[in-house]
Amino acid sequence: MTAIQRFRELHKQEDPLLIGNVWDVQSARIYEKSGYQAVATSSSAVAFTLGYEDGENMSFDEYFYIIERILKSISIPLSVDLEGGYGKTAEEIVLNISRLAKAGVVGINIEDSVIIDGTRKLLSTHDFHEKLNAVILQLKEQNIDIFVNVRIDPFLLGVDNTIQETLERIEIIERVGADGIFVPCITEVQDIENVIKTAKLPFSVMCMPELTDFQTLKKLGVKRISSGNFLNGYIYGQLETALKAIGEAGSFSPIF
Repeated sequence: MTAIQRFRELHKQEDPLLIGNVWDVQSARIYEKSGYQAVATSSSAVAFTLGYEDGENMSFDEYFYIIERILKSISIPLSVDLEGGYGKTAEEIVLNISRLAKAGVVGINIEDSVIIDGTRKLLSTHDFHEKLNAVILQLKEQNIDIFVNVRIDPFLLGVDNTIQETLERIEIIERVGADGIFVPCITEVQDIENVIKTAKLPFSVMCMPELTDFQTLKKLGVKRISSGNFLNGYIYGQLETALKAIGEAGSFSPIF
């Protein structure tokens, strides 16, 4: 079984795939050591590590270097958060995906929102369909086998008619032949139930303070759960707390 086949199977198992979001080799190795079945980059956490704000401000080449280092350091499957694709055209996006696939990446996340003048905005359903359809058609034409998980942001952005907007975008994702659906910031059990019952593809959610427990998500039919950049933020918050304690103690004793 290839790594990509293995990754696809992880979305069919009874328990949801708890995927570890990573930003460097060290974080990826810790997830693997802890028994995680797969990891995925958090683009925002990688961007913060390199001194950028999220939103494709780092170059794809800078991102790709980190991705390659992670790939060479772990044996479990790696998916990549590709944001909007790091390209203005379907051709540019597919070229990036091709590089990732050749390097050994098994999946990508690509999203239906873009940053315009520092503000995240949803693509119209028409533009979203045109972009996603063009990317997937070219991937098929070039025989690039990779798990395409599509992130849709109505809940993240709190748009009007959130459920209906989400359902329309799910229909587009399934029609063009993607592999998975990812709805960040959906947290209410009733909302998940209302949306997931129409979904035919593996459904993913993301860690949020109000998100229910893993067992309930399993019963609802969720197939993948990610942590986004929250653990990255938590870890560096702990570092800040430790540094404050060292300063107050006048020694390194607080970390031992």
